Amino acid sequence: MEKPNHQALDEEIYHDADPTVLPENAFRELGADEHYRPVMHPARNYPEVTVYSVSLGLILAIIFSAAAAYLGLRVGQVFEAAIPISIIAVGLSGALKKNHALGQNVIIQSIGACSGVIVAGAIFTLPALYILQGTHPDITVNFMEVFLSSLLGGVLGILFFIPFRKYFVKDMHGKYPFPEATATTQVLMSGEGKKSTGGQAKLLVISALIGGIYDYVVATFGLWAESVVSTVTGWGTALAEKTKIVMSCNTGAALLGLGYIVGLKYAFVIFAGSAFVWWVLIPLLGSYGAESIAILEPGAIFKDYARLVGIGGIAMAGIIGIVKSRGIIAQAAGLAVREFKGGSQTKKPMRWQMDISMKHVVFYMILALVVVFLFFWLGVLGNLWQALVAWVVVTVIAFLFTTVAANAIAIVGTNPVSGMTLMTLIIASAIFVSVGISGTSGIVASMIIGGVVCTALSMAGGFVTDLKIGYWLGTTPRNQETWKFLGTLVSAATVGGVLLLLNKVYGFTGDDALVAPQANAMAKVIEPIMMGGDTPWILYITGAVLALLLNWLGVPALAFCLGMFIPMELNTPMLVGGAIAWFVSTRSKDKEINDARRDRGTLIASGLIAGGALFGVFSALTRFIGGSFTISMNESLNQSLGLIMYLLLIAYLIWDSCRVKKLSR
Repeated sequence: MEKPNHQALDEEIYHDADPTVLPENAFRELGADEHYRPVMHPARNYPEVTVYSVSLGLILAIIFSAAAAYLGLRVGQVFEAAIPISIIAVGLSGALKKNHALGQNVIIQSIGACSGVIVAGAIFTLPALYILQGTHPDITVNFMEVFLSSLLGGVLGILFFIPFRKYFVKDMHGKYPFPEATATTQVLMSGEGKKSTGGQAKLLVISALIGGIYDYVVATFGLWAESVVSTVTGWGTALAEKTKIVMSCNTGAALLGLGYIVGLKYAFVIFAGSAFVWWVLIPLLGSYGAESIAILEPGAIFKDYARLVGIGGIAMAGIIGIVKSRGIIAQAAGLAVREFKGGSQTKKPMRWQMDISMKHVVFYMILALVVVFLFFWLGVLGNLWQALVAWVVVTVIAFLFTTVAANAIAIVGTNPVSGMTLMTLIIASAIFVSVGISGTSGIVASMIIGGVVCTALSMAGGFVTDLKIGYWLGTTPRNQETWKFLGTLVSAATVGGVLLLLNKVYGFTGDDALVAPQANAMAKVIEPIMMGGDTPWILYITGAVLALLLNWLGVPALAFCLGMFIPMELNTPMLVGGAIAWFVSTRSKDKEINDARRDRGTLIASGLIAGGALFGVFSALTRFIGGSFTISMNESLNQSLGLIMYLLLIAYLIWDSCRVKKLSR
């Protein structure tokens, strides 16, 4: 019997598509017999890994690692480097008139984006060692510890996620919103074609300029309030004093666009978690809690108490997600076993779905885990038994929580890596104390080991974005996976050097120091465990029980608990953006017009996110070079201007999204 010509079948399935625009089914679920055909033809080869793409990706990884480390330690937020790097890649390829630049631009973005994820893993944990040096002078930190912690965590994150790539980016097509990947993909597509995408590219540029300039002005000059808060009014202040209830909303363009892409369903669940914390839990703690809690401001109650319930919820939601994903985990393990036994696929995958060989993945995973063990034993703890315990903790938690990090990024574009790492540190520290790892040596061990876990989870969450972008556009996953390691190496070395430099120049304690909020939180939690203090287990357990109840009721527990952990001012604009997405996609009786308006709004929202991310870097550089430019004005006036400007931004997003009146048939 003659074998079917799979290449011919693939050509037949994927032939009818415009190579200069994203297919209309890129962001929705597919029908039973429907296929997704990426922009670059799955069965053809395109230039991806070139001297130009690798060199530029590495240069941008170095630049953005340094910039993200400074900004993250200054304000506690690590900007997503994927979008500004994509803008630079598209601009340069256009200026150099490069042909077939799309595949190369994806590689540039994938390598360069290592900066943000490695930085997040390092700065959320390792500065805690410098912070604790003030009370424990015998704590020491060196470059190799920082470098290896970041490098090994990043490598583990890549290797642990590769077996799950197909499930998240292909099998779950259209089921997750992937907000950051959506915005980055729209940016990369803006450089494709001439006639067919000219209007889309122009719309993306205009919305990016509007969002970028808007966010730059408020972040750099404070011309209007970055967040509007109910306490600026007399009734709001009275309400906060009597009941501890506070309402707040960030007025930024990027967050509004993010909410639009996330959509009303998930945005509502996230906001519900935030509302539960701020309008139920904090008032309860402030009214009926101990006197030491009742005298605190609502923000302090959130930071020191209520947020910890969210951390417990995230941890339990993660465990629930792991249990639900046990079939996927077993499938990935089964694939590795079959390959080692010599089994092979009857059909060679197309270039578009070709990963690094599972044999190689498992070999590199074993090698990386051996190096991690040696690092813990010879470089951190010096005790074989203790190193083995630490190694088991890191391996199990990093592998299992890989899917949790990927889920969080796929749903809301925000990786709760600091929350998951904090819970990891608490569990790990309790285990370490039981095996004799305590005191200052235990603090150092916990933070460095926590840095490995934090970076692994950060990398897994960031990598799902890269691979989803590649899936939509049609690049080769194997190329992205291979060159991600080099980007990780360069970013880890850069972050290690920058962290030591920033400690010498600014420090992390005292006046004018870098605030490093996440690292301060880690230090505050770990020190009492290692030095014999109290741990708020009841708050973590409360969050865990709540996550179990939510799951039983059918509410997405991870999204709800993310809302509990992330400040309300960042969750409210998500709900506003999601409501706008629902509004513009339901106004017409014609479904095609509704779909067209929704898609136009997605492009505009992507521009707002891209502009906000890029100009956020400019704002950080402006403040770094020139100091403070904040304009002094009355707080009520500043808040009023913030509300007015935010309403104008909302009006623009609705108006421009609804400009589709009819479609050419």
